[in-house]
Amino acid sequence: MALLDCKFFSESLGLSTAMTVILPQSTDGQIGMQNVASAGPHRTLYLLHGLSDDHTIWSRRTSIERYVAPLGLAVVMPAAHRSFYTDMRYGGAYETFIAEELPRIATSFFRLSERPEDTFIAGLSMGGYGAFKIALNHPGNYAAAASLSGSLDIARRVSEDGPPRHVLRPDFTNIFGPEPALAGTRHDLFWLLEQRAKEQIALPRLYACCGELDSNYRYNAAFRELAMEVGVGLTWKSDPGFGHTWDYWDLRIQSVLEWMVTGTAQQDRIPDG
Repeated sequence: MALLDCKFFSESLGLSTAMTVILPQSTDGQIGMQNVASAGPHRTLYLLHGLSDDHTIWSRRTSIERYVAPLGLAVVMPAAHRSFYTDMRYGGAYETFIAEELPRIATSFFRLSERPEDTFIAGLSMGGYGAFKIALNHPGNYAAAASLSGSLDIARRVSEDGPPRHVLRPDFTNIFGPEPALAGTRHDLFWLLEQRAKEQIALPRLYACCGELDSNYRYNAAFRELAMEVGVGLTWKSDPGFGHTWDYWDLRIQSVLEWMVTGTAQQDRIPDG
């Protein structure tokens, strides 16, 4: 595998930014690694970071490079700061950047497939929200989307409790405006899921997981219940004993990759535990 730290300019953000990229490389002599690379353009996972992190965090906190090596999968990990992957009211157009500009830039730099069936998106916490938000708003762009411990019910949490833990009110003002009303908008994942079901729009395969000790767990469980209610397929994993921690995400990204890329565990719903 090749691991690159790529600096580039984003027109939609109006600034220089960065992404960490993993590219497949076939090798015979690398000890302890099984590396695979396809002859054609690589299948690609856009992997999103959480609130307090950056584009380097997945490669620093997990063994993502080792996990994708036998899959022949490229991974693009962009910097999105504290944006909630949104076209901010007072800030950068991060949804446009991730959903539209970044794939154009990445495929122009690297030998990546542009086909939706070869394109995946996933993330943790804020990035789990971003992965589902982008997949539900741009469903034709992805084959599958996964949320790990995602902050899935931002609309309800803002209206009931204010910003979630660790999210400062200035962040939410910058992202959504001074008095955000997110319910029933493109920022509301529950509303989006219901709308896509009513419109009978073909969606990417969806995967959600969350530790039962995580403060996001009840919102993830509610999202799963809604998916079942409206008839949207959702692969679900609930894990007792885990909170909002990297040991959990390092474990579950392996399950996500297996589900997402190899085609195993493709059933719509799997039992808890």
